[in-house]
Amino acid sequence: MIQEFDKTSKFVLKLISMTSLSNTAQQIRRDIVRMVHGVQSGHPGGSLGCTDFLTALYFKVMKHNPAFNMDALQEDVFVLSNGHISPVFYSCLARSGYFPVSELDSFRKLGTRLQGHPTTHEHLPGVRIASGSLGQGLSVAIGAALSKKLNQDDHLVYSLHGDGELQEGQIWEAVMFAAHNKVDNLIATIDWNGQQIDGPTEKVLSLGNIKEKFDVFGWTTIDMQGNDMDDVVAKLELAKSLTGQGKPIAIMMHTLMGKGVDFMENDHGWHGIAPNDDQLAKALGQLEETLGDY
Repeated sequence: MIQEFDKTSKFVLKLISMTSLSNTAQQIRRDIVRMVHGVQSGHPGGSLGCTDFLTALYFKVMKHNPAFNMDALQEDVFVLSNGHISPVFYSCLARSGYFPVSELDSFRKLGTRLQGHPTTHEHLPGVRIASGSLGQGLSVAIGAALSKKLNQDDHLVYSLHGDGELQEGQIWEAVMFAAHNKVDNLIATIDWNGQQIDGPTEKVLSLGNIKEKFDVFGWTTIDMQGNDMDDVVAKLELAKSLTGQGKPIAIMMHTLMGKGVDFMENDHGWHGIAPNDDQLAKALGQLEETLGDY
C-alpha cells in the first residue's frame, strides 16, 4: 500500500517517501498512455506534464478522504479546471483509493463513469464539478474557498489551470474578485507549458508574463519547476505556509507537455491525440512499471 488512513481523521496519512512519489508518478504516466491508447482518444500531453504535481498533491500534500463526500467539510478540495487532462486525474484518484484501479480500463467508453471530461452525473468519487469548459474552474474554486470561510473550516482549496485557459476573460474577473475579497485559503496553479491545441501560446494569443499579471492583480505568486518532484513538494508546502495572510496564492508551474515520453515532449501535437500501437510500446519502454498496470 502506498498510503494508510488515519482512523480518527479519515485523512490519508502522508507516509510516502520522495522515491515512492516518483515511482507513483511513473506508474501514473503509464496509466495515462495506456488509457488514451485503449480508446484512441484523449489528451496525453498535458496529463503527462501535470503528473508530478497531481501525484504530490494527492499522495503527499493535500488533506483528503477517499471515502468521499460532495460537501468536502473539514478536508481540502481540489478543482480541476482544465478537465481535458482527465487521464492523470482519474489515475491519481484510483491509485489513492477513490475507486478500483481496474476501472481505469473503462476510460472514455460509452456508459462508464470515466468520461473524457469529468462529470458529476456519473457520481464518480473524487469529482465535485463537471469541468473542461475552460475558464470556469477558478470561479468554482473561489466559491468553494469562500464556503469554507463561512463554515469556519480552515482547510484549503487547490485548483489547476492550463496556461492557454488564461486566454478566457472569466479567469481575470475571478482573479480580481479573489484578491479584492482576500480569498487567502486558495492555491491556484497554472500549468505554464507554453502549448495549447492549436500551437505555442505565444503564436495563438500571447499571454505575456503570467506571474507579473498575478502580482499586479494582488496575488502572492510562487515559481515551481513542475517536473522536479522535490521542487513540486517544496513549493506546495511553501504555498500552504503563505495562506491566511490576506492574499490568494498562485503557483506558476513550469512543465513540459508530454513529460516522460521523449517523442511527445514539448510538442503541442500531442495535446489531444492518442499513440498508435508502436508509439505505445515505445512510450511504455521509457516508463518503468512500478505499482502494477491495471
